[in-house]
Amino acid sequence: MKLIKYILIFSVFSLFTVSCEKGLDPINPVAPQADGSAPRVEITYPVEGKPFVSPDDPATITFKLLATDDVELKSVVLELNGTVIANITSFLDYRRLDLKYNYSGMTDGDYTLKVTVTDMVNNSVSGEVDFFKVTAPVYEPMDGEVLYFPLDGFYLDLISGTELAVNGAPTFTEGKINDCYAGATDAYMTYPSSSFTSSSKFSVCFWYKINAVPPRGGILAISPVGDSRNYGLRLFRENSGDLQNIGLNFGDGTTEVWMNPFIQVPADQDWMHIAITISNEKATIYVNGELAPTNSEVETTGIDWTGCDGLTIGSGMPNFVYWLHFSDLSLYDEFHFFKRDLSAAEVLSIYEAGK
Repeated sequence: MKLIKYILIFSVFSLFTVSCEKGLDPINPVAPQADGSAPRVEITYPVEGKPFVSPDDPATITFKLLATDDVELKSVVLELNGTVIANITSFLDYRRLDLKYNYSGMTDGDYTLKVTVTDMVNNSVSGEVDFFKVTAPVYEPMDGEVLYFPLDGFYLDLISGTELAVNGAPTFTEGKINDCYAGATDAYMTYPSSSFTSSSKFSVCFWYKINAVPPRGGILAISPVGDSRNYGLRLFRENSGDLQNIGLNFGDGTTEVWMNPFIQVPADQDWMHIAITISNEKATIYVNGELAPTNSEVETTGIDWTGCDGLTIGSGMPNFVYWLHFSDLSLYDEFHFFKRDLSAAEVLSIYEAGK
């Protein structure tokens, strides 16, 4: 009886094993193949030409890369500015390395990361990126603030972590606070306007140092295609004898609104703080924390942003150029954008913090 019992158990087990194996792909042996192609490498961080921004100095950066080979990896070598910082020769997956490598001691400056990948028959490939490190404190945005461009040698918005697009060849120079943007012929910065165009309220404030050449220049333009000024906003400067006019025009969806007369300042004006704040009742301009000395308030129902997809700093390009308000060679620093209006006390506080 015991023998029959064991035979039955073995038969059931065999049947269960055969059933479990049904539907499985068979494992077929593959003969070794020659390694005929070079490995591949993709560096995903840092990004070519972009900053590594950290509140720490020195800081720790995480380099990210993917190295692969069709047969087997032999080594992955990381070099920073010509010095080997890692030589990896052991791999959990011998054909693929998805690496996140922490490196400390990053001080401000320019860097080149080079990665060299070699396979078992010494096929080799290299990739490299140039980037730079800057120290910037962690920024806590103010109420309703949607963009902050400090322009401290980089074009990063410290709220979203994305960058302004740069046209032409502007430079950075000593600014009001740390470094600043210095305009150049045919140069300007652009950014999507979607951060604030969901609201008819709007505010912007920044530091500005005039360069009176050329005689006209666009300062800030958020304008639709064509010459309709019933939408968007345009801030610009124009020569007026020994003075400079700074003019503001915006659209409420029905008509264009002018802040007349223009603000007038000397052509050799030192750094000035400009703040524009627009509610659904009035629009106001402040200079150096105070109401502008000319007509600085007008009644309005707010801004209509229809057709205004992009923001331009340092020019009227691409849409506000029909009055020759092209690139401005002036200095720009510390841009704060809000999707609400600011009180006089808030404007004064921002000005006092930077003066």
